[in-house]
Amino acid sequence: MKLGAFNQTRNTWLCESLEQVRGIAEQGRGLLGRDRLEPGTGMLFENESFLPMMWMHMFFMRFPIDIVFLDKDNRVLRINHSLKPWRLSSLVWRAKRALELEASAAVRSGTSVGDMIELREP
Repeated sequence: MKLGAFNQTRNTWLCESLEQVRGIAEQGRGLLGRDRLEPGTGMLFENESFLPMMWMHMFFMRFPIDIVFLDKDNRVLRINHSLKPWRLSSLVWRAKRALELEASAAVRSGTSVGDMIELREP
Protein backbone atom coordinates (compact mmCIF):
# COMPACT_ATOMS: atom_id res chain seq x y z
CA MET A 1 0.00 0.00 0.00
CA LYS A 2 1.31 3.44 -0.95
CA LEU A 3 1.36 5.89 1.97
CA GLY A 4 1.67 9.63 2.15
CA ALA A 5 1.92 12.06 5.06
CA PHE A 6 -1.09 14.35 5.44
CA ASN A 7 -1.11 17.21 7.95
CA GLN A 8 -4.59 17.03 9.47
CA THR A 9 -4.09 20.25 11.43
CA ARG A 10 -3.27 22.36 8.33
CA ASN A 11 -5.18 20.27 5.75
CA THR A 12 -2.04 19.98 3.59
CA TRP A 13 0.19 17.18 2.29
CA LEU A 14 3.74 16.93 3.61
CA CYS A 15 4.40 14.33 0.94
CA GLU A 16 2.23 12.07 -1.19
CA SER A 17 4.62 9.15 -1.48
CA LEU A 18 6.50 7.69 1.49
CA GLU A 19 8.99 4.88 1.18
CA GLN A 20 8.70 2.81 4.37
CA VAL A 21 12.07 1.78 5.76
CA ARG A 22 12.10 -1.58 7.51
CA GLY A 23 14.87 -3.33 9.36
CA ILE A 24 18.27 -2.21 10.51
CA ALA A 25 19.96 -2.59 7.10
CA GLU A 26 17.44 -0.36 5.32
CA GLN A 27 17.55 2.16 8.17
CA GLY A 28 21.33 2.38 7.93
CA ARG A 29 21.19 2.92 4.17
CA GLY A 30 18.28 5.37 4.09
CA LEU A 31 18.88 7.99 1.40
CA LEU A 32 22.59 7.22 0.96
CA GLY A 33 23.70 7.08 -2.65
CA ARG A 34 20.87 9.27 -3.91
CA ASP A 35 21.38 12.69 -5.44
CA ARG A 36 18.03 14.10 -4.32
CA LEU A 37 14.48 13.39 -3.26
CA GLU A 38 11.81 13.85 -5.89
CA PRO A 39 9.22 16.53 -5.00
CA GLY A 40 6.37 15.04 -3.00
CA THR A 41 8.37 12.01 -1.85
CA GLY A 42 10.04 10.98 1.39
CA MET A 43 11.05 8.15 3.69
CA LEU A 44 9.35 6.92 6.85
CA PHE A 45 11.60 5.57 9.61
CA GLU A 46 10.19 3.69 12.61
CA ASN A 47 11.94 3.72 15.98
CA GLU A 48 12.33 -0.02 16.50
CA SER A 49 14.77 0.26 19.38
CA PHE A 50 13.99 0.07 23.07
CA LEU A 51 15.28 3.64 23.52
CA PRO A 52 12.67 6.38 24.12
CA MET A 53 14.40 8.74 21.68
CA MET A 54 15.39 9.07 18.07
CA TRP A 55 17.95 10.93 15.98
CA MET A 56 19.16 10.79 12.40
CA HIS A 57 22.52 11.42 10.75
CA MET A 58 23.43 13.04 7.46
CA PHE A 59 26.84 11.39 7.03
CA PHE A 60 27.71 10.76 3.36
CA MET A 61 24.53 12.52 2.22
CA ARG A 62 24.63 14.71 -0.90
CA PHE A 63 21.74 17.11 -0.29
CA PRO A 64 19.82 18.78 2.57
CA ILE A 65 16.48 17.42 3.81
CA ASP A 66 13.73 18.22 6.30
CA ILE A 67 13.27 15.73 9.13
CA VAL A 68 9.93 15.68 10.94
CA PHE A 69 9.86 13.69 14.19
CA LEU A 70 6.54 12.20 15.33
CA ASP A 71 5.38 10.71 18.63
CA LYS A 72 3.32 7.51 19.02
CA ASP A 73 0.15 9.42 18.05
CA ASN A 74 1.83 11.01 14.98
CA ARG A 75 1.96 14.45 16.57
CA VAL A 76 4.92 16.55 15.40
CA LEU A 77 7.52 16.78 18.18
CA ARG A 78 10.29 18.56 16.30
CA ILE A 79 11.29 19.63 12.80
CA ASN A 80 14.83 19.94 11.52
CA HIS A 81 14.57 22.26 8.51
CA SER A 82 16.99 21.84 5.58
CA LEU A 83 19.46 19.74 7.56
CA LYS A 84 22.72 19.78 5.59
CA PRO A 85 25.01 16.85 4.77
CA TRP A 86 27.49 15.79 7.46
CA ARG A 87 25.27 16.99 10.31
CA LEU A 88 23.34 15.27 13.10
CA SER A 89 19.67 15.90 13.68
CA SER A 90 18.24 16.86 17.02
CA LEU A 91 17.95 14.11 19.62
CA VAL A 92 14.19 13.86 20.10
CA TRP A 93 12.72 12.22 23.19
CA ARG A 94 9.48 10.22 22.71
CA ALA A 95 9.95 10.11 18.92
CA LYS A 96 8.51 6.94 17.38
CA ARG A 97 8.78 7.92 13.71
CA ALA A 98 10.81 10.25 11.52
CA LEU A 99 9.87 11.54 8.10
CA GLU A 100 12.77 12.45 5.81
CA LEU A 101 11.47 14.88 3.22
CA GLU A 102 12.82 17.16 0.53
CA ALA A 103 14.21 20.41 1.95
CA SER A 104 11.46 23.02 2.58
CA ALA A 105 8.61 20.47 2.46
CA ALA A 106 7.66 21.31 6.06
CA VAL A 107 7.57 25.05 5.36
CA ARG A 108 5.57 24.61 2.13
CA SER A 109 2.94 22.54 3.95
CA GLY A 110 2.85 24.93 6.92
CA THR A 111 3.74 22.09 9.29
CA SER A 112 4.59 23.10 12.87
CA VAL A 113 5.35 21.41 16.17
CA GLY A 114 2.10 20.05 17.64
CA ASP A 115 0.42 19.34 14.28
CA MET A 116 -1.21 15.96 13.76
CA ILE A 117 0.06 13.91 10.81
CA GLU A 118 -1.93 11.10 9.25
CA LEU A 119 -0.14 8.37 7.31
CA ARG A 120 -2.60 7.45 4.58
CA GLU A 121 -3.10 6.72 0.93
CA PRO A 122 -2.99 9.87 -1.22
